[in-house]
Amino acid sequence: MLPLLLYYFAAFFKLFKLNLLLLLVTSSTSERRGSRAELRRSSVYSTMDLVPQLEHYANSLPRPMTRNRPSLETLRKTFEVSGIRCMLNIWGVILFLRLSWITSQAGIVLTCVIILMSVTVTSVTALSISAIATNGRVASGGAYFMLSRTLGPEIGGPIGVVFCFANALACALHTVGFSEVVRDLMREFNVVMIDSVNDVRIVGVITVTILLLIALAGMAWESSTQMFFFLVLLISFANYLVGTVIPPNTEKQSIGIFGYRGDIFVENLTPSWRGPKGSFFQVFAIFFPAATGILSGVNICGDLKDPNNAIPKGTLAAIFWTTLSDLVIAVTTGVCVVRDASGNKSDILTGNSTDGCVGLACNLGWNFTDCIHSQACPYGLANNHKLQLSGYPYLITAGVFAATLSSALGFLVSAPKIFQRLCKDEIYPFIIFFAKGYGKNNEPIRAYILCYLIAVIFILVAELNTIAALNSNFFLCSYGLINFSCFHASITNAPGWRPSFHYYSKWTALFGAVISMVLMFLFTWWAALITFCIIVFLFGYVNYYNKPKINWGSSVQAGTYNMALSYSVSLMGVEDHVKNFRPQCLVLSGPPNQRPALVDFVGSFTKHVSLMICGDIILVGDRTTRPHDATDSLVKWMNKRKVRSFYTPLSAETLRAGAKNLLQVRSLFEMLYLSVILSVCLSICCCQQDATKTLSLSAANPIIYSCTSFSGFIMKT
Repeated sequence: MLPLLLYYFAAFFKLFKLNLLLLLVTSSTSERRGSRAELRRSSVYSTMDLVPQLEHYANSLPRPMTRNRPSLETLRKTFEVSGIRCMLNIWGVILFLRLSWITSQAGIVLTCVIILMSVTVTSVTALSISAIATNGRVASGGAYFMLSRTLGPEIGGPIGVVFCFANALACALHTVGFSEVVRDLMREFNVVMIDSVNDVRIVGVITVTILLLIALAGMAWESSTQMFFFLVLLISFANYLVGTVIPPNTEKQSIGIFGYRGDIFVENLTPSWRGPKGSFFQVFAIFFPAATGILSGVNICGDLKDPNNAIPKGTLAAIFWTTLSDLVIAVTTGVCVVRDASGNKSDILTGNSTDGCVGLACNLGWNFTDCIHSQACPYGLANNHKLQLSGYPYLITAGVFAATLSSALGFLVSAPKIFQRLCKDEIYPFIIFFAKGYGKNNEPIRAYILCYLIAVIFILVAELNTIAALNSNFFLCSYGLINFSCFHASITNAPGWRPSFHYYSKWTALFGAVISMVLMFLFTWWAALITFCIIVFLFGYVNYYNKPKINWGSSVQAGTYNMALSYSVSLMGVEDHVKNFRPQCLVLSGPPNQRPALVDFVGSFTKHVSLMICGDIILVGDRTTRPHDATDSLVKWMNKRKVRSFYTPLSAETLRAGAKNLLQVRSLFEMLYLSVILSVCLSICCCQQDATKTLSLSAANPIIYSCTSFSGFIMKT
């Protein structure tokens, strides 16, 4: 019995040791994974320090490793933060206050074309921004941060200014839309403060002031308010769909609502242009702001926990659902509502006679001829801009309030955060004042006030269609440059361009950039010219007048290197010709600031169009006393003196050995120096062309080296 117990005890002890060993291995593995996760954390915007992940090379492994699928909770949170914010900004004033009017003007077919063309531009832009967002860590600053780190401060700075202005203008657009609805409600109750225009201005200024106070209260209040608006919007959409299937009563028929009918659908298929805005591209320009909320999640990327994951998924999901809702509303409105209606119940036809009756409503038992002839019909698709189909009318009004206020609040929050990031980069010194943040979340209160003032200025315009056309122009400019930055980073094959989002193409990005620029001029050509002039002015200021001392490793630098390398290699296959001769000089100047006369003399005939290299021979004994920043200071000295030259320091045992080494390295591809210029302390004007003797090197007689391959010039000192 005892041996049996000992046997079981030994087996149990072995099993315990095995489990303990397995536990230790698992713990060490998790620690290694944790350490690898720590290593993969990038710096502010560095893609070079990312440790390669084994999962990225899964296809090259014998047994591919697969990532775990994200949980439903993770997907829900991702869409909740980024996707809902994008949807709220896309579902704005145009959806509720202009889409039915656009359907009456362009017809169902062209309205769907307008929606799909807008979605094409925004979808391509979303793919480009997803690629840029997943190319490294994304800090606060949204689209500006990505563009500036991709294209450099010279181009990113002007786009940051334009994009901030576009967001402030969008805030004014949605606030004016909200004010128009409030004014119409006041008219229903016979309440007028001054007149129709000034009432919009007063309500708009009060509204944007309240939104500013909500934004200043912090992101928690703003997020809670946005979630409330989102729920109201969903209820409003459900109410609209219910209204399309409820049989219309006499009151609804008097305002042009007849339910789903094939004859109304056929009538509204084709366009019916009316008024000064009656053209395809003018209507397109008015609709396009309805698709411009796709960067809302990007603009608050500094507040997202995982922007690399949230931005692509949330943005693309928001585009899909908002496009579907736009198409459904455009088609159902065109199927159920006629273009003109009087709203007068007495216009119902009592008999079967339709003599003298004009319009499709005559076949439906209504005579709206009088208001059609006088062009004074207050109802119908062409006249009442607000959505009319609903189960309960005031829920549509609540949806308008939610859509306009949520979009206005979203843009009012986005613009200051982008502008704060731009000011912190110190690209434009005169706006650094707005970079200061307050509180634990670094809230840009000064930038909030500036964007608030810009929004108030455009609210005082009180014309929704005019503001919408301007807003379309600025957003198209931003979208075009986002797509161009993605294309440029891809085409230059920069080592730092390694996005984890692979569902994009450089050619679709180029298409998005080109179509955005074309649409800018087709919408409002004068506004497009003004926008380009502003960008050119800001670009010139940064590039030529006040170049910032920052280096973000932009794709412009990669493109410059590629071009220089390509052109230099191409010169190797081209023979020299006397017509293209340029003096190419090696100047044995030593430190250039010690022989300024020699440097200026050579610079006077190279004239910024020829190759000039200043060679500096550093003796071994002088290395320790040479400052570490000597090369940078000498290059700055030549730049300040406006001398276009390379500076090449060379270490050598003796002056003779250093000079020979410089002369033997004769070519940079085909750009070989044919003239050697130096300064000696001799009263000599020139050296003989066939001289083969090399003078002794000393302090009094530095160097003269000449052979048949070089023409030597000696400057008297």
